[in-house]
Order: sequence, then C-alpha cells, then structure tokens
Amino acid sequence: MKNKIDDLPDILSELSREDYCYLTTTGRKSGLAREIEIWFGINGNSLYLLSGGGDQSQWVKNLLANPNVTVRIAKHNFNGVARIVSKENEETVARHMLAGKHQGWKEGKPLSDWGRTALVIGIDLSVV
Repeated sequence: MKNKIDDLPDILSELSREDYCYLTTTGRKSGLAREIEIWFGINGNSLYLLSGGGDQSQWVKNLLANPNVTVRIAKHNFNGVARIVSKENEETVARHMLAGKHQGWKEGKPLSDWGRTALVIGIDLSVV
C-alpha cells in the first residue's frame, strides 16, 4: 500500500510544469507568516528558487533565520527545509533548470545575469 511519502515524486513531477509556487517563511522580526509568489524548478524531492537580491532579499533573510517553510503549488501544500545551495554541481543544475523553464535558456547559450548570479536556494520537501 502506497502512502503520501511514496506519492511525493509523482506529485512533484506533475507540479513541476506550474509557473509559480507560493513560499511561506516566518518573519524573522515579526514571527508572522510571509508569503511570496516565485518561479521555481523541481529536481527529485527538492524545489529550487533563485534570489536575484541574493541574501539581502527579505524572504531569504527569513529562511536563513528559520529554514522551516511551507510551499504551495497549485492546490498542493508541502513542508520544507530551506538551504543555500553550496554544491557546485547542484547549483549548476538548478540554474540551468530555472533559466530553461522561465527564460527559454538552451544548452550552449549563455545564461542571463539572473541565471548566472542569483543566489540558489534549495528546499527539501515533504508532505503536509
């Protein structure tokens, strides 16, 4: 018998075609829920985001203070633990995936400034 965790890869694969997700962090000063709409990419059970504002974006500051986040894609909700991606291979995969999905980047072409320089955030997802 399959459970929700077993279904996660299939659900995420379907949802990867959506344009936006809704990321909810906890305000580092207020303690209140803060939601943003943002482009994303999915690889396995991880969701990837690019922060054009680097670690100065408010949502990034929030997840650095408290990495426990929630993510909504279409009508599906997930718990997640956010992290700055530090492995070069994972970072490259995420940059190419997001630039390809949202900017039409193709292998052999240069990445946009956003695709090249934005801070890569990974969120390891689990079911709610």
